[in-house]
Amino acid sequence: MINSPVPDDSEAATQAPEERIDEIVRRGPGGAIALAGTATAIVFALWFAFYFLVFLPRGVIH
Repeated sequence: MINSPVPDDSEAATQAPEERIDEIVRRGPGGAIALAGTATAIVFALWFAFYFLVFLPRGVIH
């Protein structure tokens, strides 16, 4: 469930919720940046593949 409590481990049980939130925020958005970078790389790869495999073989438009 969304509102179910988080299981306590030894370190998390001693910290206040505000301290845990501060620690999570301090780590930064590494996963989101990696996901965005991967998605951007896929889009660029598809664009280049489309360009080299579709447009260039057709030749120059007269």
